[in-house]
Amino acid sequence: MNDFFKFVENGSITTPQGFRACGVTAGLKASGKADMALIFSEIPANFAGAFTSCLFAAAPVQVDRKRVLDSKFVQAIIVNSGNANACTGRIGLENAEKTCQMTAQKMGLTPDAVMVSSTGRIGVQLNMAKIAKGIELAAAALSNDGGSDAARAIMTTDTVPKTAAVTFTIDGKPVSIGAMTKGAGMISPKMVLPHATMLCYITTDARIENSLLAKMLGIGVDLSFNRITIDNDMSTNDSCIIMANGKSGITIQQNSTNAELFQQALSALLKKLAVAMVKDGEGATKLVNIEIHGAASRVDAEKAAKAVANSMLCKTAWFGGDPNWGRVAAALGYSGAIFEPEKVDVYYNSKPVIKKGQDAGTPEKELAAEMAGREFTIKCNLNAGSVDYNVWTSDLSYEYVKINAEYTT
Repeated sequence: MNDFFKFVENGSITTPQGFRACGVTAGLKASGKADMALIFSEIPANFAGAFTSCLFAAAPVQVDRKRVLDSKFVQAIIVNSGNANACTGRIGLENAEKTCQMTAQKMGLTPDAVMVSSTGRIGVQLNMAKIAKGIELAAAALSNDGGSDAARAIMTTDTVPKTAAVTFTIDGKPVSIGAMTKGAGMISPKMVLPHATMLCYITTDARIENSLLAKMLGIGVDLSFNRITIDNDMSTNDSCIIMANGKSGITIQQNSTNAELFQQALSALLKKLAVAMVKDGEGATKLVNIEIHGAASRVDAEKAAKAVANSMLCKTAWFGGDPNWGRVAAALGYSGAIFEPEKVDVYYNSKPVIKKGQDAGTPEKELAAEMAGREFTIKCNLNAGSVDYNVWTSDLSYEYVKINAEYTT
C-alpha cells in the first residue's frame, strides 16, 4: 500500500488550488433537483479527455473530442443533467456549441476554452432557455468549496454524490488531485482517448503537459472505470476529463519519479470512485470483485472476467445468495478465453469452489456464508499463464428492473 499520498476528508474537485465549482437548479429535471454544474480554473489549464466508444456519441462528446484535438488549454467545464443531448442531430450539436459559447461569454473566455457534458434522457432536444438560466446562476454561484454541490448536480439515478481527493508532497510543496463522478446504471464503459452515463471530472494543481496528461489518464481509466460493469450497457455520453492548472508551482515531467508518484495517486483516486459507482449501482445490493489469475494473455483474462461479471445468471444468483458455481464455470467456458477446463480453480473469497474443473467439496452453507456480505471476491485461476485481471461488478435485483422500467430522469 502506498503511503506517500492520503485521501482528503470531504475532498472534492475544489480541493486542488485554483479551482472553483458549483451546482445549481435550472429546471431541467422534473424533480426540481440541482441539474447544472460548472467547474472553473482560475488560470488556463492543461487538459485531456477519454470518451465513450459508442458510435452514437452524444453531441457534447463530439464537441469535447474536438477540443482535445484543437485546444491547448481549457478553463471551464459546464455540465447538465436531466437531458443527454444524444441522438439529437445537427440541432443538438449546435446547442452543445452554444452552451460553450454562452459559458465562455459569461466567464470572459473563448468558446474553445470550455468543455461541455450532458447526462439524462436520450433523444430529447435541450431547452436552451433553461440552459442559459443555469449558466447565469452557475457563474454567480462559483465557490472554492462548491465541489460537493457540483457532484450533486450531475446525478441522475445515483443515490449519493461521489467525490474524493488525494494530497501529497513533491519537492516540499503540497499537490492535490480532486475528482467527482456520476453513474449508477448504463455502466460498462470502454472509454478511449481521442480518436444513465458515466461522467468523471478530475482537477489537479500540478502542471502537466497535455500529452503526458492524456497518457496518465489513459492508464488511470484502464485500471478503474474500464474495469467496472453494472449492466453491460455503454452510454452515449461517457466522458472523463482532467484539468491541470499548475497552481501548486509543481510541474510533472515525463519519465520522472514524480510522474510515477502522480500516476499512482491518480489511479488510486479513480479506483476509489469506480468502486463507489458500482456500490451505488441501480438496485445493487452486492459489490463483487471478479479476479482472473493465471490467464495466457491480457485478452483472455479480460474476456473471462467480463463474462462472469456480466452474466445475468451469475448476477441474479449473487442477489439471491445462491452459491451456484456452475454459472461461473459456464461463463468462463463461453467467454472465448483459451484454457483447459480441468486445470481451473475457483474460490469464493478464500473458500475453494472448483478444484481442477470439478466441485471442490466445500459445503454450500459455507459458500453461501461467503456471499452473505455486502462485498465478496470470486477468484478464478485458469492456470494457463501468468496474466491477472479484475472487474468490479454488482448483482441484479428487483429494484434494478423497477428503476429502468420507469426511468425518465
